[in-house]
Amino acid sequence: MPSDFRVTLLGTGTPIPRPDRFGPSTLIEAGDHTVLIDAGRGAAVRLFQLGVPIGRIDALLLTHFHSDHTVGIPDLWLTGWLSSYFGNRRRPFNVIGPVGTAKLMHHLESAYAHDIEIRVEDEKLEREHVAITVKEFDEDGVIHQTGDLRVLAFTVDHGEAIKPAYGYRVEYQGRVAVISGDTRYNANVLRHGAGADLLVHEVAMAPPELLGQAHIQRIVNHHTSPQEAGRMFAQARPRMAALTHLVMLASDTVAAPTIDELITATRETYAGPLVIGEDLMSFEIGESVTIGNLKSRP
Repeated sequence: MPSDFRVTLLGTGTPIPRPDRFGPSTLIEAGDHTVLIDAGRGAAVRLFQLGVPIGRIDALLLTHFHSDHTVGIPDLWLTGWLSSYFGNRRRPFNVIGPVGTAKLMHHLESAYAHDIEIRVEDEKLEREHVAITVKEFDEDGVIHQTGDLRVLAFTVDHGEAIKPAYGYRVEYQGRVAVISGDTRYNANVLRHGAGADLLVHEVAMAPPELLGQAHIQRIVNHHTSPQEAGRMFAQARPRMAALTHLVMLASDTVAAPTIDELITATRETYAGPLVIGEDLMSFEIGESVTIGNLKSRP
């Protein structure tokens, strides 16, 4: 039987505008609760593919403010407001994130104010359903709780200049999924991910011949290598480990690492259950953790 706790990778990519790997975004479905972690490029498109009404998202949680994690917010917010089977939000748009979230959303409201006024007048859409509610936090702890669903935020290390940056631990009826967010190898991920049913971790990899380039070093130094991710999985020992936000670096003359090379590098330090995330890959978390995709959804 399908579990009522499902994690779906809507987007597993990077700022590169690839059609097969959209921007970072993860859908959490727990009973009647629906939460989105980050809204990268194409998040609304992926929700539409899944048949999840865009206006039915209970809360959008932000990990940090890099554009590849936030550019999908206007689409999610405004398309979810439209009077349609794919939108039709009947409440304010609920956003939860670190300090700075209110400023981001305030400026988006200003940017789209003219569109909102037009649609209120022309389409008679309810203004209160396009309103935005924001809850900010500045420390680790519970940031969202409703019914049996509890979400904790924890600080991660995405680099000295990239603060705030958080990961999330999602708890539902005794089951746990942890999303690392963008981070270097970090003990806080291990602390919150230890023994989780599902641990979804970011990763970055570059061909050896590019590692001497300063801009390549800067990128990999802000992320977790496959060997470090493997070490995290080996220490945390989740029932299922998944890699997402695949930062696979390349140049005009040097190809990006392959998925097989990523797996081989991760296996240097980890021998347990492992999957390389793909867009629309889902994890049903029940007595076991079952991997599915769009075609396997009920």
